[in-house]
Amino acid sequence: MVTEPGRALNPFMAAPSGAREDAMRFLLQTGADAGVKMIATKPGGDGERLLGQAWPFPSPFRVTVQTVALSEGLDRVEARARRSLERMGLPRGEALLVNNAADLAGAEGRALWDRLQSLKTRGLFRSIGFCATVEDGPALLARRLEADVVQISCNLLDQRAAAEGVLDEIKAGGAEVHLASVFAGGLLFAVGDELPPHLANYAQALSRTRRRLAERRCDPMQAALAYAFSLKAVDRVVASVASAAELRAILAAAHAPGPDLSWPELALEAPAAFTADARARISSAA
Repeated sequence: MVTEPGRALNPFMAAPSGAREDAMRFLLQTGADAGVKMIATKPGGDGERLLGQAWPFPSPFRVTVQTVALSEGLDRVEARARRSLERMGLPRGEALLVNNAADLAGAEGRALWDRLQSLKTRGLFRSIGFCATVEDGPALLARRLEADVVQISCNLLDQRAAAEGVLDEIKAGGAEVHLASVFAGGLLFAVGDELPPHLANYAQALSRTRRRLAERRCDPMQAALAYAFSLKAVDRVVASVASAAELRAILAAAHAPGPDLSWPELALEAPAAFTADARARISSAA
């Protein structure tokens, strides 16, 4: 299981710097004690600096880093990836991921991939890959680039990557599969007017899904994690946590007995609005 600390910073931003560092340190120690082995980061905000000041010693964690957008330029992409390691006080990272697979499909896609390959060759990252949605054709892209890792959005509500065999294709092509957006950006927990306007039409379907889970005495978090862990092609599950308490809740749900559920019955249809929302979530949170 992978913990992404980016969202964990938000509740602490109003707190003094020392308090934020203590909160991050407690979160990381909780993860280390529970056997979490990997941390996923993004090049934004103060997260990398806080991580660098809060690692337990010795640190049991391996770290994945995402690139900045290609629109910022190839030199900036490479420099920011190096800077991410510096801010975290790390000599090398586990994986460097292009934050949007669409960047690899454009005119500068090959040049971008060559930059990542160079950083891997120099020993700064052990593996390279990209973040994707089903629409990006990730299995074909991973084979063409010989990617080491693909981080892809798939969850209880949008099961297409699993149902259409995309996860299996990626795995068969030799890449690790990291599953993102496992909680569907919070949609599993949203009710009524908490839904974004463009997803308001899903209120009734979400209510029906929650009712089915309640009838089986299974809470949404437990169901979401059980679904993710049921996917045999998945190597890692990315879960964004806001506090040590939330991490403990996620770990408890992950270790709960598997619920007796029919996964296809719980999936929503995924038109353009839901797909666009998933694309935004995969680069911002799990």
